[in-house]
Amino acid sequence: MKAIIVSKAGNSEVLEYCEVPKPILKNGWSLIKIKGFGINHSEIFTRQGKSPSVKFPRILGIECVGVIEETSEPDRLPIGQKVISIMGEMGREFDGSYAEYVLVPNKQIYPINTDINWIILASLPETYYTAYGSFLSLNINENDTILVRGASSGVGIAFTNIIKSLYPHIRIVGTTRNTNKRDQLINKGYTDIIIDKDGILETKYIFSKIIDLIGPKSIKNSIMHLKRKGIICSVGLLGNTWHLDSFDPIMELREFKKLTSFYSGDVDEALLNEIIKMVEDNHIQGVKPEKIFKLDEIQQAHQYLENKDNSLGKVIVMNE
Repeated sequence: MKAIIVSKAGNSEVLEYCEVPKPILKNGWSLIKIKGFGINHSEIFTRQGKSPSVKFPRILGIECVGVIEETSEPDRLPIGQKVISIMGEMGREFDGSYAEYVLVPNKQIYPINTDINWIILASLPETYYTAYGSFLSLNINENDTILVRGASSGVGIAFTNIIKSLYPHIRIVGTTRNTNKRDQLINKGYTDIIIDKDGILETKYIFSKIIDLIGPKSIKNSIMHLKRKGIICSVGLLGNTWHLDSFDPIMELREFKKLTSFYSGDVDEALLNEIIKMVEDNHIQGVKPEKIFKLDEIQQAHQYLENKDNSLGKVIVMNE
């Protein structure tokens, strides 16, 4: 099969397109023929050598959509069954989805029944799962004013699609470091755009709900823009900072403010299928990738996502 091998940490050039043996079926695992997958920032961090637990050589990729090619659990995962796989240790402890086939533990494979096309399906798994989980964590209602910190990211735009689909008239503001993205982001559904300059928002506005995709690097500044009794959901690490230092929750979360999160590694099969059903029923609209690449274009896909001046939205790779 064709796959992308990373033999050492480095820039996008270490993503090597080559021929490798197709994985051999083993007990408790099944083989997925991959139709498509999304590119995630966590895979870029791993490629750069920022995931100490990951040993090279490795095929990256933490998500995929496809069909069962070979199975060790024919009742639940018959050959030809459409499936999604996300998270677990795929692409980290064992080889992942940057390939034509991937061997995955059965417990990490989720059967789906849908007629949604593969391009839309490949845009959903990690991105919309995280966005929808964050939406649920924030207890959003139509009277909220919402801030999306990291508005041009795949999860940021997915979150906005969900909100605007359910509450078309709600006020939802996005942040960006790049003023050139303003018109593009307004076209994606944001009511207004705020500039994030060196981790400080250039506004005095406050919001009832905030999703922060930058992470520990910006969370304290985000809390400063949260209303009394407001909720902030921290779910991203786009700021390349992993831990929150010098944080006093008693002082930072005064005025009954609440800090929450959503961990997409806790995969709920029912929640995953709920998202798919919402897309099928048109309750979530506007689901589509911003860029589509082929497997042998994986270097360009990473370069696009790493270019903070130009990247926008979800990037996927399709095998067919």
